[in-house]
Amino acid sequence: MRSRIEPMKKIAKMVRRHQPLILNWFRAKGTVSAGVVEGLDNKLKLTTRKAYGFRTFKATEIALYHAMGDLPDPETTHKFF
Repeated sequence: MRSRIEPMKKIAKMVRRHQPLILNWFRAKGTVSAGVVEGLDNKLKLTTRKAYGFRTFKATEIALYHAMGDLPDPETTHKFF
């Protein structure tokens, strides 16, 4: 923070803001695979892309909960055979 270079101060502030999350990586000691995180990120992006036509954020949020939480399908009034 003692630097006179403004971009360096900005990076130092960002690192301080994210310090707990950065330290979590070291505490985990490699127990969490980056592949799992990448898979969740891809599933999130895919669901968000599919929800492009929804009119409200609440509908998109429900779609994300449904996809990420593996919730059961809601009961419908019609039965399709």
